[in-house]
Parts: sequence; structure tokens; C-alpha cells
Amino acid sequence: MLRPNGKIHRGVAPIQTVIFMVRHAESQYIPGQEKARGISEKGRQDAVKVKDLLLPEGIDAFFSSPYQRAVQTLEPAARAAGKEIAIIDELRERTLAADHVQIPSEQFADFKKRLYNDFRHAFPGGESSEEAQRRGTEAFMQLLRRHPGKKLALGTHGDIMTLILNSFDPKFGYAFWRSTSMPDVYKLVFEDRALKAVTRCWPD
Repeated sequence: MLRPNGKIHRGVAPIQTVIFMVRHAESQYIPGQEKARGISEKGRQDAVKVKDLLLPEGIDAFFSSPYQRAVQTLEPAARAAGKEIAIIDELRERTLAADHVQIPSEQFADFKKRLYNDFRHAFPGGESSEEAQRRGTEAFMQLLRRHPGKKLALGTHGDIMTLILNSFDPKFGYAFWRSTSMPDVYKLVFEDRALKAVTRCWPD
């Protein structure tokens, strides 16, 4: 692009920010302990593998959902990097339904699919995809605004991770949620606030 004086104007290079979204490791479901339940023995072993994956990346800051399984999955990496994990309540997992609402395990996937097919639907005492996406994405965008040019690691969950990604690209939906593992790691590359690339880093 030429300026009026004939000199070439190259513009300002976009700021690249990298966020690693880390879905929590294996955790045994315990009714009524959605926030407090931690990761299993296998989960602890996998958390060490998460550390081995993240440590060479030179993570500048660690953040997590307040749920123990998300925090514990990031702890080895944060400890090895000599950093604290900052808790962000808005990044908690989507509330599927009230504790008294029983969802048979064999119907669990169907219940989730309904929430992705209709973003406004919610089960009694639960959050719709629209509600969970709004509060999760707002918190995520605050991180992006406050830490430009940095590398961040974010301890998260399958639903809220999928819904945040969906806010940038609708291809991230029910099928993506079903494809994710525990743990799972995705590298998001932003130029300024535009998502440019999503790469799965967790080995199959």
C-alpha cells in the first residue's frame, strides 16, 4: 500500500497469542461432587504427560476452571514452570442439570446432542449452550485482551471448551465434543483477536 508521499506503508504486524486449551484428565463421576471430584490414578499419570507436552512451549501463565479435575490436570505443568494457576470461575463446566435430575448413562450422549442441536434448550436446573457459551467466551476473550503476545495454558472441560471454540467457528459442535479425550490438548493461535489455527496436540 502506498502512502500519499509515495512511500510503501507496510502496516502493523498482528500480535500473535497462543492459548493451549487442556481438557481435564480422567475423573470418576461422583453425584453431587461436580466441583470437588479430582482425577484418577490414570489421570495423574496423564497430567505428567500434559506437563511434558506444555513445558517446552514456555507457557507465560496458567489459568483454570475452579473444578478440581481441571486444576489437578494442570498442576504438574504449572509447578514445573514455577507458576501459579489462576482460577476463573466463569470457565467452569456447563451445568447439565440440577443434582436431583437423573440422566441415565446410556442416554447421556443423546441428552448432550439435544443441547448442541438447540442452543436455547436447557434441562431443569441446567444451562443451555447459549448461556454457557456466553459466560465462557466472555471470560476467554478477557484473557485474550489482557495477555496479548503471550502463551497461556487453560484448564478446561469438554463442553465449555467446545462451546468457546464454536463461538469462533460453528464446525466445533456435538461431533467435536464426542471426539475429544480425557485429557486432550488443543493449541489455538490468534492474530490479534482473530482465531487463525486450531491444532490438536494430544497423541492418540
